[in-house]
Amino acid sequence: MVFSSYVTMTHREVIMSELNQSYPIFPKGDKGPSEYFTGQAWVKMLVNNPSVFKFGVADVVFEKGTRNHWHTHPGGQIIIATNGIGYYQEEGKTAQILKRGDIVQIPPDVKHWHGASHESDFTHIVITPSEKGTVTWLESVSDKDYDLAKKV
Repeated sequence: MVFSSYVTMTHREVIMSELNQSYPIFPKGDKGPSEYFTGQAWVKMLVNNPSVFKFGVADVVFEKGTRNHWHTHPGGQIIIATNGIGYYQEEGKTAQILKRGDIVQIPPDVKHWHGASHESDFTHIVITPSEKGTVTWLESVSDKDYDLAKKV
């Protein structure tokens, strides 16, 4: 029986058990290439059919201390934080801390980076429009700039 582990639990106990879980929603995808990430990251494409949809959706897992490089998206991007603690920073602005449930709406062509905090793994879902192209990768985020995010 599929639900046998919950037979002796009340509805409230089941809900509280699920809320207290910290586990990935999706399995890890392909290892993120080192030319776009500093540290270990995995990218799992969830929706990637440009002939039907005009956007891509991916689940990205960052080990603590990992971040992607500076980049832009011609159509913008949406980030939905799903697990752990991460950072998001736009060029010229202070980094923001991201936690489960946070959503970031990134306008087109805004230079930014995102990744895990120094102390925690971080997972997010990204939604990226593809009609104008998906991403322009730029230089890596320096250790100095990454360490400044910790001071937020």
